[in-house]
Amino acid sequence: MATHPILAIDHGQARIGLAATDELGIAAHAVETIHTARTEPLQRIAHLVAERGIKLILLGLPLRLDGTEGDAARRVRIFGTQLTEAIPGVPLRYSDERLSTTSASRKLREAGKSARDQKSIIDQAAALEILNDWLCENGLA
Repeated sequence: MATHPILAIDHGQARIGLAATDELGIAAHAVETIHTARTEPLQRIAHLVAERGIKLILLGLPLRLDGTEGDAARRVRIFGTQLTEAIPGVPLRYSDERLSTTSASRKLREAGKSARDQKSIIDQAAALEILNDWLCENGLA
């Protein structure tokens, strides 16, 4: 099991949400949203990994509700391969991200954020859901 910090990624074609744990694994927090039309994601993620001393990259895998993989999962696996080539010293794990955006949106609504207010942060919130779910599944939360 990798030590902290861990970087979680919610991969989308237009936006990529990032969340991370702190160095001790005590807290998880949203980091940023990468707009792929404006920022080259592999370079930005590599920079953040180096800057934060990331020990594990967790990439959300968008499985279908029946657990099978479709086109979105195929795109994420291609991105995962590119990540491991760009950042060879940091292990990458995939994590089932089914319903992470739905769960993140519900929690943001409960916190008083309208759908319009959520747009700028939903990808980070989904990455945070992926990270927290993985931490719970692995007995780290």
